[in-house]
Amino acid sequence: MYTPPAYAEKDEPLLRARMRAWSFATLVTHGAQGLNATHLPFLVDEEGGPHGLLTTHLARGNAQYHDLKAGAPALVIFQGPHAFISPSWYANRLTFPTWNYTAIHVQGTPEVVEDVAAIHAVLTRTVATYDTPLGGEWTFEGVPTDHTASRLRAIAAVRIPIARIEGKMKLNQDKSVADRLGVIAALEAQGDAQSLAVAALIRQQPDLAPA
Repeated sequence: MYTPPAYAEKDEPLLRARMRAWSFATLVTHGAQGLNATHLPFLVDEEGGPHGLLTTHLARGNAQYHDLKAGAPALVIFQGPHAFISPSWYANRLTFPTWNYTAIHVQGTPEVVEDVAAIHAVLTRTVATYDTPLGGEWTFEGVPTDHTASRLRAIAAVRIPIARIEGKMKLNQDKSVADRLGVIAALEAQGDAQSLAVAALIRQQPDLAPA
């Protein structure tokens, strides 16, 4: 990923926290049939690889399953908030339009998990991570055993020890305080979720954060 120094984020605990927040990511592999990409929810752990561990699951009928079984290296792309930035929002308008965006690229060699009990554990943790905090009352115990067994046979779990992690937070860091304050005001005035999220990230920059 092309990342000018001003936009590079190297704080790995912060990157993992944002990966959890932006955890529906894109798994990319290249195998015998060419490029494959699948959009999946990921669990993010601090340990399990040089830079942490990703865990997910996918259908065995997915062509990408065969790439993973063959040991194809993987790229996982986490996409955070983004927004168009107009030069009319800057104090210094002698510049051009741009796009602010946030992304984290993770690379590693996947390990396919075939054990039924291990797959069940991954699914149970996934439910606990995504459904339970919403007040969901669904559990595997409420589903007939034979129905669960057929579902488990249809999927595989995937573990990706993180070998490399790259973070890009393109948030006007190369602009003056006045320019960035103008961007924040304009984004907040737009009021949509993406614009508000980008504005909030810019506000977190050390020279803009409240003393």
